[in-house]
Amino acid sequence: MSFLAEVLIIGTGGAVRLTGSGLGCPTWPKCTADSIVSTPDMGIHGLIEFGNRTLTGLVGILAIIVLVFVLKMRRERRGLFVLALIVVLGVVAQALVGGVTVLTGLNPFIVGFHYVASVILVAVCAAFLVLMRTPGGPRVRIVTRAHAAWAHAATAVLALTIFFGILTTGAGPHSGDEDAIRSGFNAEVLEHVHAWPSYALFALTLVLLGFGYRRRHDVPRVFGWTLAVLGVEIVQISVGLFQARNGLPPLAVGVHMVLAALLAAAMTALILNLKQPVTQAAPPEAPLDAQAIHS
Repeated sequence: MSFLAEVLIIGTGGAVRLTGSGLGCPTWPKCTADSIVSTPDMGIHGLIEFGNRTLTGLVGILAIIVLVFVLKMRRERRGLFVLALIVVLGVVAQALVGGVTVLTGLNPFIVGFHYVASVILVAVCAAFLVLMRTPGGPRVRIVTRAHAAWAHAATAVLALTIFFGILTTGAGPHSGDEDAIRSGFNAEVLEHVHAWPSYALFALTLVLLGFGYRRRHDVPRVFGWTLAVLGVEIVQISVGLFQARNGLPPLAVGVHMVLAALLAAAMTALILNLKQPVTQAAPPEAPLDAQAIHS
């Protein structure tokens, strides 16, 4: 539930900006100087912005519930406890950054940082879900060094793609308010710069698919998550091309934002599944490597 809530708030946060509701509540932490909630005279923009702030509270409650759930196993599964704690602290930090975003008049760089933090929290939630389903303790790499290297390279390119995507958005028309400043970068040039690493990521994923296909019976989860990453990329690239050629329709931009977070989650799951607990048998093609084991 916490994972779904983190993805949902990316969608609602995008809706705030894409509907021009970024300053629907012109101050923070109150919605107005005299009211915590939006008022009827603030119209739909105030309702959208206040709704997104309210959802932040729900996300925080779910994160705390997860933290309490793993609190009793913090010694046996310290990794899970740390991830849950990161999410709780991250939600609090996100609320503060959201406030700074409003108080600075939707500064595009702070808005971009706000989105990056949200994507990171989605990835952390994905990591929690993956590790929760596996035994604790040391883990060993179950793929070849080359396979792992290509996977980590793809992760780096994904991060680069998201970074340039944020810069592109910060220079584009969807500022969240008609009076909000933009970054000043050339949006048309950035669209192309953003596209280059996305195509490189797609090519790298095809390489990973080749690695995974050869070992699909030995490492089915690795192959499955590679397919998931590829599937999200295909949809993401399609949406990106559509929005670029049709004047950046708000709905397409919002879908593009959510898909980027889902892609980060899928890549996180893929990376974590490159290793498995040492208590499980390793495939014959990938004998245990002492250097690959870590706590």
